[in-house]
Amino acid sequence: YKRQLIAQAPVDVAQFLTGLSLVPLRPGALAGLTVAQFDRRLGVLTIGKDKSGRDRKIKLPSFAAEFFDGHAKDKLPAAPLLARADGSAWNKDAWKKPIRAAALKAKLPAAITAYAMRHSTITDLVSSGLDLLTTAQLSGTSVAMIEKHYGHLQSQRAADALAALAL
Repeated sequence: YKRQLIAQAPVDVAQFLTGLSLVPLRPGALAGLTVAQFDRRLGVLTIGKDKSGRDRKIKLPSFAAEFFDGHAKDKLPAAPLLARADGSAWNKDAWKKPIRAAALKAKLPAAITAYAMRHSTITDLVSSGLDLLTTAQLSGTSVAMIEKHYGHLQSQRAADALAALAL
């Protein structure tokens, strides 16, 4: 559903949704990122403004680094990394209605939110086999929370590992 939603969103909203699809951040943390928090040379995001309360660094794969690099280009360090069409920073009041409108336009449930994108990204990480500790670290949450909400996604991996033990 992510691609459908992004395709139906205005350009600035689509860019914000893409950012949420590339890193498992809370929407407010993504909205709060400034150009200075992206190390273009190393492809590393420093997440400081988040519920977890402490800075964390995320080394990005090249395609994600290129995405953020494109948004950092020609901007001052204090500028929002992902800005609204008018250049201002995102906030929940600015993204709520456009995301809902894009969901309706894409014939998706109106209940889709920016936070749902975070859940989808975490689900993708866990489903792809990333260990729960690393997923928790990237997401800025506890392993217990990841296990509680996403641990069931690893049941097939557990069954496959047990099958490999067969004599």
